[in-house]
Amino acid sequence: MTRSTIVVVTWRGKGHVSACLDAVAAQTRPHRLLVVDNASDDGTEEILAAHPARPEVLRLPTNTGYAGALAAVDRHAAVGTEFTAWLNDDAEPAPDWLAALEDALDQDEQAAAAGSRMAGLDGAVLSIGVGLTADGHGVDLVDEAAGPRPVFGFCGGAVLLRTEALRHAGGVPARFFCYYEDTDTAWRLRLANHTIVSVPTARVTHRHGASTQPGSRLFHLWNERNRLAMLIRCAPGGVAVREVARFAAITALLPLRRLARRPERRPGTPWNFRVRLRLRVLGELAGSLPQLLRERKAVTDLAEIPRSAVWRVARSLNSPG
Repeated sequence: MTRSTIVVVTWRGKGHVSACLDAVAAQTRPHRLLVVDNASDDGTEEILAAHPARPEVLRLPTNTGYAGALAAVDRHAAVGTEFTAWLNDDAEPAPDWLAALEDALDQDEQAAAAGSRMAGLDGAVLSIGVGLTADGHGVDLVDEAAGPRPVFGFCGGAVLLRTEALRHAGGVPARFFCYYEDTDTAWRLRLANHTIVSVPTARVTHRHGASTQPGSRLFHLWNERNRLAMLIRCAPGGVAVREVARFAAITALLPLRRLARRPERRPGTPWNFRVRLRLRVLGELAGSLPQLLRERKAVTDLAEIPRSAVWRVARSLNSPG
């Protein structure tokens, strides 16, 4: 019986999507394979059509990012199975990956999501789950455990979710484009009184950065903007206001503290500490604030437990400090 739909999101994946599909085809559990193609223009479309796995393909007219592609799956009512797996096109799951995740959710009825052990090509662990820092940053946890363990959130590059729980929690925030759509989803699942587990036996090799450029200007823009948007949507009001105010204050102080050196013009200065990028984050956040506040109300309407209770869990469970 097919219980899971594996959703692979790709964009210009010509160089790596075949290896991902090969690994999916080798799974020991039956599954449905759906590839969402974000308007690739590099020959990916032809590779998908010719691949022996014969995946179903939902081709989008424009690049909507990882979050937009996942949200499109719900808009097209493309998932009719009990579980939905998200998988990066530069990830290669072990043959028993899906089986380990399905078994973990079968063993824990309160868990709405089961995350994977993601490792790089060199074998180094990249993520076994996501924790939250005191300022609301999502961070990948890398300390391994012998069996399934509770974590606050999951890395969206390889995770299995209960389809109905995901829909009831509001689906995927398409506005995020890339980054933090997974942690935002974890927040909302927890507000719906679900838990999340990490499954170390669900192993995935990840060609980290094959589709995006970690450390780039866009990477930091999306990260900073989406973290604050996530907090506005999901966190206790005091936490959200504090972190937006802190971000604005640091932005205002940077040119005053470093006026003599003007480090924002030096190549070595991280993008997230360059004033122009931070001003753009604040500008985009201000422009979308009315919509974010409407979304916050919708999240509140669906919540079954207080935001403060989830924040306490976030601070106590696998939170790095």
